[in-house]
Amino acid sequence: MIANTTQPFEIPGEMRAVAERSVEQAKLAFDTYMRATEKAVSALGERVEGSQLGALDISKKALGFAERNVLSAFEFAHIIIRAHDIQELVRMQNLFVQTQMQVLSDQVKGLGETINKAAMASGGPARGDPHPD
Repeated sequence: MIANTTQPFEIPGEMRAVAERSVEQAKLAFDTYMRATEKAVSALGERVEGSQLGALDISKKALGFAERNVLSAFEFAHIIIRAHDIQELVRMQNLFVQTQMQVLSDQVKGLGETINKAAMASGGPARGDPHPD
């Protein structure tokens, strides 16, 4: 039998703590940025005309999707910091990618629905030729 010659994957506790603090600080900075962006979008929403509300809805939905995706990445960073070996890290990454692919599919579907609603509400075409006869 061939002995396993790979060294165990080990992150020293001190390095793990530094990584966790760095991820948490980045998450806090992102949260601050998102709150400021949401305030700006809300202020803009108070000023737009009815014909522009569809575009605002699309922007808000896209911003929400972006926020959720970044927060998922932060959660993933917290998870992989705790990996005990390379196999566990790969398994975690595969699960994250699979989950994110499903989330992305759902987000594209939701954004498409919002775009169609906005087009219908504005009286424009929802699909096909942007210049109907």
